[in-house]
Amino acid sequence: METSGCLILEMKTNDKKSQAPSPYDEGAVHDSFHQLIQEQSWLAEREMVEMEEMTNVASRGRENLAYTASPARRSDAWEATEEHPGFSSATLRILASMPSRTIGRSRGAVLSQYYNRTARLRRRSARAPLQEVSRSARPSLRQLGIELDSSHEEENTKRSLLVKELQSLPANQRVNMLQNMPLSLAEKRSLRQDSSGHSGTLRKPKTTAPLSHCSRLKYYIIIGFRNLWYSLLSFLHALQPWHYSLKQISGRFGSSILSYFVFLKTLLMFNLFIFLILLVFVVAMQAAYPPATPNNITFTGLEPLTGAGYFSHTLMYYGYYSNFTLNDPCASSSNTQRCQQSRDVRLPYNMPLAYVFAIGVSFIVTCILLVYSMSRSFGESYRVGSASGDLAIKVFCSWDYKVIQARSVRIQSENICTQLKECLAEQQSKSHPLNLCKRLQKLIVLLLAWMISLGTVMGCVIAIYYFSEYIHQVHHDRLARSIQTGNEALLLALPLLVSLINLLMPYMYNLLAAWEKQESPVLEVYIAICRNLILKMVVLGLLCYHWLSRKVTSSKIKCWETFVGQELYRLVVMDFIFTLLDTFFGELIWRIILEKKKQSKQRPEFDIARNVLELIYGQTLTWLGVFFAPLLPAVQILKLLLLFYIKKTSLMRNCQSPSKPWRASHMSTIFISLLCFPSFLGASVFLSYTIWSVRPSKICGPFQSLATIYDSAKLWVTQLEKSNPNLTWFTWIHQHMIQNTFFLFVISGILLAVIYLNIQVVKGQRRIISLLKEQIANEGEDKTFLIQKLHAVYGK
Repeated sequence: METSGCLILEMKTNDKKSQAPSPYDEGAVHDSFHQLIQEQSWLAEREMVEMEEMTNVASRGRENLAYTASPARRSDAWEATEEHPGFSSATLRILASMPSRTIGRSRGAVLSQYYNRTARLRRRSARAPLQEVSRSARPSLRQLGIELDSSHEEENTKRSLLVKELQSLPANQRVNMLQNMPLSLAEKRSLRQDSSGHSGTLRKPKTTAPLSHCSRLKYYIIIGFRNLWYSLLSFLHALQPWHYSLKQISGRFGSSILSYFVFLKTLLMFNLFIFLILLVFVVAMQAAYPPATPNNITFTGLEPLTGAGYFSHTLMYYGYYSNFTLNDPCASSSNTQRCQQSRDVRLPYNMPLAYVFAIGVSFIVTCILLVYSMSRSFGESYRVGSASGDLAIKVFCSWDYKVIQARSVRIQSENICTQLKECLAEQQSKSHPLNLCKRLQKLIVLLLAWMISLGTVMGCVIAIYYFSEYIHQVHHDRLARSIQTGNEALLLALPLLVSLINLLMPYMYNLLAAWEKQESPVLEVYIAICRNLILKMVVLGLLCYHWLSRKVTSSKIKCWETFVGQELYRLVVMDFIFTLLDTFFGELIWRIILEKKKQSKQRPEFDIARNVLELIYGQTLTWLGVFFAPLLPAVQILKLLLLFYIKKTSLMRNCQSPSKPWRASHMSTIFISLLCFPSFLGASVFLSYTIWSVRPSKICGPFQSLATIYDSAKLWVTQLEKSNPNLTWFTWIHQHMIQNTFFLFVISGILLAVIYLNIQVVKGQRRIISLLKEQIANEGEDKTFLIQKLHAVYGK
């Protein structure tokens, strides 16, 4: 019976081996794995029968079973005995026969496997290369029928055959094959040397004959090009802005503070893009054709702070730009024949159309980039298969072995240490739930803190409203006189008050946070961000209402667009000045006080919520003012560059790492979301209302002769239809798809539907992740249960 069963099993095994199942076929992979399990089970049963026949004395049965097994099984049994004391020998032999303990033990088996694989790859030359196939479809050790053989002679034979097969392969396939082999580096190096005939990829061949001059020249040319390529790659790597600085910050202070500097870098890219578009299509064209009236106002020295005076009649503001075609001679000449000839050879550049289209395109592209950045950041935070909280991966898989410099090694070690602290702190915070009484107490404290914060926001808004009305009335009374230094200094009063409120209120919110005593530092940062965001958005909404109200647009101000641009410029400048003061007094002076007076090494911590909201506030001011001051993005770029180096220097010298380490896995997603929805969406609504509804100034700017700014596009479409009747289709598109609000509602509905579907897909993926994790845990429990049952059965 046993003999017939063995013959049947061997015939089945030979049939299956002769079929050579493709490693890319999932069904064949599962069949091969099932076959391997059957073989191992049959071998275990056969060995158990043989060992039972050989045992003569019952008292020494367990010893005989342990020592009559094969050497590989005996070593596994000893290992299993050390790992699982108290298990019977039968259970230990079953554990030693598991595929995870038997596959891949012999180096000769590995070499034999890869020899067989190379032979099959040569026969299947039409199949795609291994590196182009997904990881899930690559062959594994379990599906190739490894025969465990530790014989030295057979191993050398298989090794020589493998070397011959590798020599017949092209160089790139040989390298990929060696990289995928589960062998040591020394064995791989030896195989590479034997198969390629030299000690390195581009080293001098091991030949006794001298090289010819042609071969030597070719050799040095290859070496030179390789060194040049490596130098170019290093140079391109060094061109990444602040690459080393970000690694240094991440290693010393963790991912939470790193998210602030990454967010600053993102804002810099956005402003650089908007500035380049406006510079090419608006500012440079107007600078090439300046207006005829020169700027007669003298420079007083306060212009960099106030933005008024000499700056009022420059490329900085809306009022400087003309409202006619720049390179059209008909705009300034009465010679009709000359105008007709010039129109035949030149393409006229319509300045009003270029102005509105450049700003519109920059906002549309910025919106696309923001949505893309938000979706990518959201995908990275909640990606499928994420194991960010697994401490084993942090311990065993975090180190980069390509790092060889001492400075890089130190930074990476600090980074890994900080990540481990963050993971441990997160797990510790989850393991201390509060009882019902403490929850009610914290809820009451939280409600009182929110009532105080909202009340202070209302008080600040009322104070800013009445103060802005007073300043506007004083400025309106002094318009009849010439601009003096005192009047320019008065213009700084409102930005000074707004910046002072934005500086002091976050400190009060920090006191409220200290009173609340939030255990989770992530929740504490989120609450601080919400409070600061409410304050800044409400203040900006009030200022936008003040600028677009009839008291400003219908007042005696000659060019109200330039006035709004100056107000936004002053707010940006004063925000930067108060940020520097906060860095100096809030970090440097406080660090000196702590070190000198208290005689301790404690330093102030970096306030992420306040600093991030300052960045969002400054970027919102830039988006609000890009229509009224086209060069305001350049000012924001300079401000962000200075802020990065100032904040980085202050962080390294004056601040300490967070007292409660925490991982900012979703912090970048939160920052981009806040930048997109309250900030960018609010600025877009403000500019859309200005373009569609507010009447522009009558004596300045590109749209001075129109009822609304939007009429410039309609006027241009009408002129285009009259000049060329073949473009009536473009007029139809403008009339039915741009002017018609129903089409805009349809597009908005589609966009919201796509966003909703993406959110549901991500929720489904997160649900699948949780179910897969539960399934893995249940499978582990199943294995433990089966081992316990086997132990109980064989124990009887």
